[in-house]
Amino acid sequence: MVRTSLLAGMIGVHAFQGTRWTVAGEVPGLAGDHHPAIAPYGLFETGTAPIQIACGSENLWRALCAALELDAADPRFATNVLRVRHRDELVALLEAHFATDPAEHWLGLLADAGVPSGKVRTLDDVYDWEQTRSQGLLLSVEHATQGSLNLPGSPIRFDDNTFSGGRSTHLAPPTLGQHDESIRKWLDD
Repeated sequence: MVRTSLLAGMIGVHAFQGTRWTVAGEVPGLAGDHHPAIAPYGLFETGTAPIQIACGSENLWRALCAALELDAADPRFATNVLRVRHRDELVALLEAHFATDPAEHWLGLLADAGVPSGKVRTLDDVYDWEQTRSQGLLLSVEHATQGSLNLPGSPIRFDDNTFSGGRSTHLAPPTLGQHDESIRKWLDD
């Protein structure tokens, strides 16, 4: 049996960006964008953090407008085609609205309205998040030359093991040539 979670899958695709934060302490900038054929569907700034909104149908548009007390029949935005055509105006309108309160306020309203949305987390926020830590997705290892390092954990759980990657103990990445002798010995056997 192999177990994983959506969060673990996302941590798993961080690849070099995850270690960019955990090892180098660099938080990459956001690279999000809006959907080319659906609006509003993309990244929106709020008073505290960006959120992602996926308003992929007319029903969701009406639910979003009701939650935000906006006019769903506004002639600029009455249909998806019009919303895409007037995307810059729509984004400006929504972000001006969202700027008044923190992300969590808007996410609560959108969740109550059934509009798919979520907080866009920076990597430092992801690795400090209790959800990430509770799933063992941040590993501490001792490196031969770098000392104590934190590394992203594996998104995969085997059988009923709660630990990352099927191992209860994790090793740091090897230094150049660190395992030469043991590999030569293994090849000779």
